[in-house]
Amino acid sequence: MARPRSPKGRAQRTHERLKDEYEAVCELEHRNPFELLVATILSAQCTDARVNATVPGVFAKYPDAEALASADLGDLEELVHPTGFFRSKARNLQGMARRLLADHGGEVPTALKDLVKLPGVGRKTANVIRSVAFDLPGLPVDTHVGRLVRRLGITDEEDPVKVELALNPMIPQYERGDFSLRLILHGRRVCSSRKPACDDCVLNDFCPSAFAA
Repeated sequence: MARPRSPKGRAQRTHERLKDEYEAVCELEHRNPFELLVATILSAQCTDARVNATVPGVFAKYPDAEALASADLGDLEELVHPTGFFRSKARNLQGMARRLLADHGGEVPTALKDLVKLPGVGRKTANVIRSVAFDLPGLPVDTHVGRLVRRLGITDEEDPVKVELALNPMIPQYERGDFSLRLILHGRRVCSSRKPACDDCVLNDFCPSAFAA
């Protein structure tokens, strides 16, 4: 098969190859959009494994926006302490819950413009919620996604929003979330930042950075 020569061609070939390699799974454990929103806020600068070990205690005490909005802040800080930056995360979680009650009847909104108005929610988190919880178009760009698409020569943009906007036209809109999830899994398991395992990479025949990154 000929090597793709354009950024769009490399994006599409990457999408095809990784479909065969990984199931598109969000590794943050959740049962509903509210739980995913809480977990994603807690995942900032923290591993998914640590978040998954922490959230059962949070959800047991604060299962919905109403309970979280009225939480004792000290108790909430203690519960989320293992995820780091616990004071700001606790404030964001409570602020998010109160905004859900005030503006959305306690339910997680689906529109990007509404999600990014919630405390602790940026564009990446909003796209996670849209794509994973609601099966809507959304392409979250984290450090793994940004690193891989630059190594693959799909874009040279550094800013996550610019990366997202560059990728969106290259991937069918309802497959963007899965594309992001698979890139994240590949970045964690194969294409690490310091020692990419190019010998084991299913993209090494057309990646311009293969064996040189």
